[in-house]
Amino acid sequence: MNRRHLLAAVVPLALLASVPALAAAGKPQLQTYFQSNLKSPAYQTKTFTKVAKAWRQPGPAQVPAVGKKTVVQAVLDKDGKLVSTSIGMESGSKAWDAAALAAVKKAAPFGPLPDEVAAPTLEVHFHFAWVSAK
Repeated sequence: MNRRHLLAAVVPLALLASVPALAAAGKPQLQTYFQSNLKSPAYQTKTFTKVAKAWRQPGPAQVPAVGKKTVVQAVLDKDGKLVSTSIGMESGSKAWDAAALAAVKKAAPFGPLPDEVAAPTLEVHFHFAWVSAK
């Protein structure tokens, strides 16, 4: 998918760090990007929230370096069923990558696609990043 066809989610919220000492160096962050044919902020927020709630951060020794991220590419069908998932970018931490992929799979199924989406599927990218706490 060409990056210019992606739309950032309405609310890119930071996830909570599981260990307070980690917050000094970095913190987890989740952002979602949707194909440009999806304009519904409500659908974007609902999808983001389901994945954020399903996310289970791996232990402190398994977080990636600051600035690294995992990108999970997901394809949803008209009914919101998860058709496929893949890791489009690895973070450098196998545990982080596995946890990101597991969060998307656990959050499924998602809500039916809004009527504005005429295509039979919708691609969504979930970016699970470890960012500077500053």
